[in-house]
Amino acid sequence: MSQKIFIKTFGCQMNEYDSNRIYDAVKEIGFEKTDRCEDANCYLLNTCHIRDKASEKVYHEIGRVKKIFRSKKKPLVIVAGCVAQAENQEMLKRDPYIDIIIGPQAYHHINDKILNFTEKQKVEETEFDAVSKFEYLSRIKNKTGKATSFLTIQEGCDKFCNFCVVPYTRGPEYSRPFDQIMNEVKSLVNQGCKEIILLGQNVNAYFNNGLRLSNIINEIEKIKEIERIRYTTSHPKDMTEDLVEIYKYSKKLMPLIHLPVQSGSDKILNLMNRKHTIKEYLKTFERLKKINPLIEFSSDFIIAYPGEEEKDFRETLNLIEDVKFINSYSFIFSPRPGTVADRLKTIDKKISLKRLEKVQEKLFENQIIKNKSLENKIINVLAENQTEDRSKIFGRSEYMTSVIFEGNKKDIGKILQIKITKSNRNTLFGKVIDNLKQKVA
Repeated sequence: MSQKIFIKTFGCQMNEYDSNRIYDAVKEIGFEKTDRCEDANCYLLNTCHIRDKASEKVYHEIGRVKKIFRSKKKPLVIVAGCVAQAENQEMLKRDPYIDIIIGPQAYHHINDKILNFTEKQKVEETEFDAVSKFEYLSRIKNKTGKATSFLTIQEGCDKFCNFCVVPYTRGPEYSRPFDQIMNEVKSLVNQGCKEIILLGQNVNAYFNNGLRLSNIINEIEKIKEIERIRYTTSHPKDMTEDLVEIYKYSKKLMPLIHLPVQSGSDKILNLMNRKHTIKEYLKTFERLKKINPLIEFSSDFIIAYPGEEEKDFRETLNLIEDVKFINSYSFIFSPRPGTVADRLKTIDKKISLKRLEKVQEKLFENQIIKNKSLENKIINVLAENQTEDRSKIFGRSEYMTSVIFEGNKKDIGKILQIKITKSNRNTLFGKVIDNLKQKVA
């Protein structure tokens, strides 16, 4: 009888990719995936350390697992990801229910740690060895089998923004070998993948043996089965000339660029150690809009960063108004342990909340206007899966906006023309258009 593993994932798309690859790995030693936590012999929590109270979320989740297994045999409990990397020994001391701690650059050891685990010996594996990890995973087929697939090409960060834990939890920047990446792309294509989303903490910092992100995009462009290419997350400092230029030629690179700016104030960017200015950011924005006016930008914003005054905040609002960001994320600054910003005095909570409300109001307004402008127009949508009740199909537009429409299971994996009939802030609703000659917005 096979063992069953339940994997819960917090955080970013890279964690989703990692969780899928962890499952591919443990399948080699006889584990099957289960969606029912109570059926698991092994419970794995893949954690994120970016947001506030990240470690407390882990302990809360472990507490929930304890209740589920109160009258059953305890599963093997593994905490993986960035919280595991940052707080390894502390977690084992605080909650003995945890059996194994494994960091994000040590997943090539996971099978060995599971097979050799004994209850008398808690395990902590948090070495930084991205090279060995990806060499190991490259020998195991990526069995995602979805129309849209994530593919990590770069990990780690050398930027050391003062608010960010990534350099400490993911290690220095590492770019996977080009051939290794392309082999994984081909494997995904063989499983029906139509859209590749290239991932990295600083994905546009990719550099391996003279090859850059633009070279990967160019190579994937040649694969006829792949119809869409995206990449995330980028750093403004790494929007190199070759990457900007590729938007002139690529037919498959989607026109949404996620380029986190964090603040509209040069003073705050300097305090954050972001290594770019608003003028430089806008120069990139203007160059890309000149190449293709249909390109849109999304971003991340940290509100009420220590030292942010009313003038700085207004500059952020002005930037949002000028660029008209869509599909963006905003949150109040929360100090991460071990970072430079952890030692800084935070801004009053009421002021912070008011500023966040104003920023989100403007960002939401931009999104509503964008979605409203698409009503009664025809757009291309990649059908990804059925909705939970199986009554409709869920897909995404070229700008990553959710689209729900009536369709059939056989539509999954196809790019369909959808006439948008209504919209709200987050979602477009429409119907399939059979006449392929109709003009697409």
